[in-house]
Amino acid sequence: MEKGLTEEKISALDSPEAASKAFSNREAMAVRYAEMLAVDHHNIDDDLFVALREEFTDPEILELGMMIGQYIGFGRLLKVLDLEDRFCKLP
Repeated sequence: MEKGLTEEKISALDSPEAASKAFSNREAMAVRYAEMLAVDHHNIDDDLFVALREEFTDPEILELGMMIGQYIGFGRLLKVLDLEDRFCKLP
């Protein structure tokens, strides 16, 4: 896979040390933004946007946020419709 997630990158998401080796600064910042939007959006502050602007333009930050929000919303919809466990069996 030339671009996108590899098995190494997916595995690295669970370990900050592994993630620092697997992801570029830009990728790591996108992951941080996604995690904050998904689990801690009330604590997003100006400092996060200062850090985002080191890697992304304002239009890229908006587009990334819109895509993250779309995936978060889709995941929540699957959960409330009880489709998650029925069609995506996880160990």
